[in-house]
Amino acid sequence: MVLFLVIIVIIIGLLLWKWLDIRSTDELTNMLKLVSSGNGQHVLSNAFQVDEKSKRHGGELVASVLKAHDVEEIFVLCGGHISPILVAAEKLGIKIVDTRHEVTAVFAADAVARLRQSIGVAAVTAGPGLTNTITAVKNAQMAESPLLLIGGAAPTLLKGRGALQDIDQMVLFRPLCKYVARVERLRDIVPTVREAIKAAKSGCPGPVFVEFPVDVLYPYELVVKEIGFNPNAKGFIQKALNFYLRCHVSRQFSSAWLPQPITPLPTSIPMPKSEQIQEIVQLVKSAKRPVLLIGSQATLPPVKPADLVKAVEALGCPVFLGGMARGLLGKDHPLQMRQVRRDALKDADLTILAGTVCDFRLSYGRTLSKKSKIVALNRNYSQLTKNEKAFWNSNVSIQADVATSLVQVANALGSNHSKPTEWVKTLREKDDEKEAANAKKIEQKMSNGFLNPLNFLKTLDQSLPDDAILVADGGDFVGSAAYIVRPRGPLQWLDPGAFGTLGVGGGFALGAKTVYPKRPVYIIWGDGSCGYSLMEYDTFARHKLPVIGIVGNDACWTQIAREQVPMFQSSVAVDLARTRYDNVAKSLGSWGETIDETNAESARKVLDEALAVCRSGQQSALVNVLIGKTDFREGSISV
Repeated sequence: MVLFLVIIVIIIGLLLWKWLDIRSTDELTNMLKLVSSGNGQHVLSNAFQVDEKSKRHGGELVASVLKAHDVEEIFVLCGGHISPILVAAEKLGIKIVDTRHEVTAVFAADAVARLRQSIGVAAVTAGPGLTNTITAVKNAQMAESPLLLIGGAAPTLLKGRGALQDIDQMVLFRPLCKYVARVERLRDIVPTVREAIKAAKSGCPGPVFVEFPVDVLYPYELVVKEIGFNPNAKGFIQKALNFYLRCHVSRQFSSAWLPQPITPLPTSIPMPKSEQIQEIVQLVKSAKRPVLLIGSQATLPPVKPADLVKAVEALGCPVFLGGMARGLLGKDHPLQMRQVRRDALKDADLTILAGTVCDFRLSYGRTLSKKSKIVALNRNYSQLTKNEKAFWNSNVSIQADVATSLVQVANALGSNHSKPTEWVKTLREKDDEKEAANAKKIEQKMSNGFLNPLNFLKTLDQSLPDDAILVADGGDFVGSAAYIVRPRGPLQWLDPGAFGTLGVGGGFALGAKTVYPKRPVYIIWGDGSCGYSLMEYDTFARHKLPVIGIVGNDACWTQIAREQVPMFQSSVAVDLARTRYDNVAKSLGSWGETIDETNAESARKVLDEALAVCRSGQQSALVNVLIGKTDFREGSISV
């Protein structure tokens, strides 16, 4: 027993020596006397610079940093762990948008990050609240979206002791995030959040995660009340335990309210070197048949989309756009090709991969011509070199900002650059031929009593206002829409990206409408994918953020069925029902309508009415379109 007490005294002594920076044995002896007497609360408060009477809490520190970083909204699903953050943020004028599923909150933050070209923020509670976000966080990682995920956690002293919703959250998010951190002292909140946002926006953007145990977010008085002091401590061990707990909470709140800088830290973005730009310039000058493939990464700041468009026009190359770059050149730009990418790549003598990656979307690089010179531009080295040496080889490979590189190349070429007009004309003719062939399929009548999905999508495209933002969430129907429905300008198309995630619709639309409340936001849904986030129509109604949902309802997971049924002669698990999704929307306070063979001629009228309802700001709208099946996408990859 005596040995045990000696060990306890040594442990407490070492902790005091470390925490209080005690410099002499006399100071340590005096502190240990306080332990044995059961006193010392105020001495510790003074030593740790704790304001025992303060009603402030850690949530205020989190909110102050977000406000200083121009965060305008936080997407959340409430939980007791994070309540102080939400209350403090709202008091500072940050809008709190609560959703019906945590994954929606992160998808919405992702959309904000893309459209505002800054940081998106989501906050969820501990345990299952955080595990519900994992798909969206992984999607943000692969889409290279800078977002901050804030998560609650069990009290620090109860970590690993079976507290409610206590799991190892850090191990879940380390593989998904550029930066992860756990905050255990209030004075670390500000520098940690600043560093997290810097990491999210630097280099190749991506998600970051900061974990806040509940006892660093609530006020001192409440934490002291809940920490578990024994008010009737008798023996040395009980008094020592009380003293340890007092030391712990005092250390947590130590110097909590001393002034700290809260403004953004400088970010770092890789930039091209002048000699690298000159290499590309020489290749462009000598090329007769150049092709430019622009991916999502080209839309990242610091270059504005309008400046990127000028650079693309100065280059004069035929262009294929993917991901967030869709819409960059508007609806009908003469340089943009849509239908003949494979033919263009086969005949090209110079291929510029401007943020485009040689993954499954380019058959891992196998669609690139062996005779073509290849330039690869990407901030991410792994993406820059994906499948290189296996299926393709670059002549110039630059890890740098994509848009900056293109702008510098265009500037270096100058106004006397000889553009490949004949090559552009050749591809335009081929593209127009394919468009004409597609037009025939668009005009075909369905024999099964349902609408031709291609014809309806053409009607939708014709009805779109120029300021519309399109959210793509689905498989077969959305795959067809990608060929027919054309975004009208930069940053007006949102799709999940390389991860191919279903369920982004509600969250992306919520984020887009939050950023642009006066612009119409359309969700192009498959009937399978709409089931993931249809409940967010309740969120749209509560926050007065009306959107328009278009559901291509063919009662099937058609992208999967295209391969499964002929291969295995079975439709198991791919069949759905002709559900009245418009009635679901109506029950959640929205306007809804079904288009079928009986009112197919009025499709444009229904779409115009849906837009008018949304423009009024009073209701969301959902159009449930009963479509048939076509062979338009036969042979497409199913995932």
